[in-house]
Amino acid sequence: MSLSRIMKWVTGGCEAFLGIPLIGGSFILSTSWGALLVMFILHLVTLLIARSQKGSIAGSVLGMVTSFIGVIPIVGMIMHIITAIILLIDAATHKH
Repeated sequence: MSLSRIMKWVTGGCEAFLGIPLIGGSFILSTSWGALLVMFILHLVTLLIARSQKGSIAGSVLGMVTSFIGVIPIVGMIMHIITAIILLIDAATHKH
């Protein structure tokens, strides 16, 4: 399994956790939005790895956007769920 696929599984799982109603939001608030900064950095690293391995970068780009939008309560939760789905499907289906 390539490093980009592993990173997509990791970031997808983290996004899924952050998308859980109340729990994900509570975690984000308890870290004073630090979790969103960490996720942005993880998505950036994943993007750079996927790009170097000629893989799909769409999920990582969406994840970086989600990290900014994540500060908006309901919209952020929906974006985390959508991003998680895209990253996990990409990790499961692309063999790069």
